[in-house]
Amino acid sequence: MKIGRFQVLTQKPEQDKAAVHYGIVDGDRLSEIPGPFHSLSPSKLGASWSLSEVKLLPPCVPSKIVCVGRNYAEHAAELGNDPPKEPLIFLKPPSSILAPGDPIILTPHSERVDYEGELAIVIGKTCSRLNNLAEAKSYVFGYTCLNDVTARDLQKKDVQFTRAKGFDTFCPFGPFIETDLDLSATKVETFVNGARRQSARVAEMIFPVDVILQWISQVMTLFPGDVVATGTPSGVGPLAAGDVVEVAVSGVGTLRNPVAAPE
Repeated sequence: MKIGRFQVLTQKPEQDKAAVHYGIVDGDRLSEIPGPFHSLSPSKLGASWSLSEVKLLPPCVPSKIVCVGRNYAEHAAELGNDPPKEPLIFLKPPSSILAPGDPIILTPHSERVDYEGELAIVIGKTCSRLNNLAEAKSYVFGYTCLNDVTARDLQKKDVQFTRAKGFDTFCPFGPFIETDLDLSATKVETFVNGARRQSARVAEMIFPVDVILQWISQVMTLFPGDVVATGTPSGVGPLAAGDVVEVAVSGVGTLRNPVAAPE
């Protein structure tokens, strides 16, 4: 089941165009479902709209975005790093979140801003101090696409990742949450102006989803709607104003964002 979060562009004059809805995706239509995304009831479908009639928003509103670094051995190697012996985690601020289709704004503080396409986990229920690895996936609501946009030169300069990863618009994710995904068959790909730059199977991750969730939950509580980015494959590279970058996760969809010069 695919879940979207959206605003309706064709509301009647008396309706609130700023109202936010959740809905189930069926082909090229969204059918509204009441309640927060993690407690949706597919049996209570409301109004239905064509995707052309709505503005897609980030599919959830996380209190935090937790990212896993160097989780593909080839990516660690391309940046001159050894594969980590335990999950390397860092945070992106909620202020960096960007909706599908909206422009990534390059920063004047960096001379190289890179794309990093990733599979992201969306948390469905509160997860803290998880001890039983077999229970980890019960905390997953679903999966989505994420672009961990990174000011590469600042990452190298600062050593830690906060500034390089934290600029406004540096965390596009969406367009939908897929609640039923076979990770053994899932592939992550990134395209820039239609040319494929990254491609890897999720099965190639050093630390799989259950290990990632257990590790993070020992450090911080994960709440419904929180997002965990699982790491990027090799093939990262720079973006320029005028580019269009797409992150495709098989079984989920494609996250598409144009790139714009600093405002």
